Amino acid sequence: MAAGRTGGLKRYYNLNGWLFIAPAIALISIFLVYPIFRSLYLSFFTGKGMMMKFGGTANVIRLWNDPVFFQALKNTVTFFVVQVPIMILLALMLASVLNNDRLKFIGFFRTAIFLPCVASLVAYSVLFKSMFSVDGVVNQALMAIGLVGSPIGWLTEPFWAKLLVILAITWRWTGYNMIFYLAALQNIDKSIYEAARIDGVPAWARFFYITIPMLKPVILFTTIISTIGTIQLFDEVYNLTEGRGSPANSTLTLSLYIYNLTFRFMPSFGYAATLSYVVVLMVALFSFLQFYAVRDRS
Repeated sequence: MAAGRTGGLKRYYNLNGWLFIAPAIALISIFLVYPIFRSLYLSFFTGKGMMMKFGGTANVIRLWNDPVFFQALKNTVTFFVVQVPIMILLALMLASVLNNDRLKFIGFFRTAIFLPCVASLVAYSVLFKSMFSVDGVVNQALMAIGLVGSPIGWLTEPFWAKLLVILAITWRWTGYNMIFYLAALQNIDKSIYEAARIDGVPAWARFFYITIPMLKPVILFTTIISTIGTIQLFDEVYNLTEGRGSPANSTLTLSLYIYNLTFRFMPSFGYAATLSYVVVLMVALFSFLQFYAVRDRS
């Protein structure tokens, strides 16, 4: 009787547990699992709007013959290769400096560097567009100190437009990564640094041979989330260029191209779904390479 009663209670608690998580499972299935399989299904169809027909690999063939896709791919990879290492290294350096309790106004500096990542996206995009316009404060300052002789076309020249996007992303997300490094640094035993200092190890060597190796798991985590965010880059480019990826598609990213194919141009849902899986494959590839690079070689 006792065994039967125990088995009944176990089934009762198991049932209650499933009932508690059932709403979450339903929402995940509707808004996450179903869209994944639906987009994979749509990637085999061609046509405009709802007038679609099965096309097999037609969208893949179109992909290989689409110069705009390759431009968006090139831009996305450029942002990733240039911006992510700069942001990670800058966040590491700032965290190391702000881990010093003897620094005055340390709370102010930590808060000031972290604040951009919680700032309104639209507000800071409008601010950047105003600051970096032809007659904006940045050009005026550069000409006042004699670094340039004429205003820079931050929003009208391809090179400077890319640089502006990189500056915007770095400004917004460096503080986010810094917080992870700062939290990890505070868990490192300070006696390690004291021993190295007594042995005459210079500050740069302590940073590269003590700090970075001990932060390897956190660096891997922030690098992967930064990789995912950069490959999926959409918000900054959309707001800075009003959704056009201008000038001449020089800042067009894969995510913005997918958005344009779906909402701005004549809808091409099948082709947009195919492009979305290019983004998925890129995220998987770069994440695998990063895991592989920091694997334990022992």
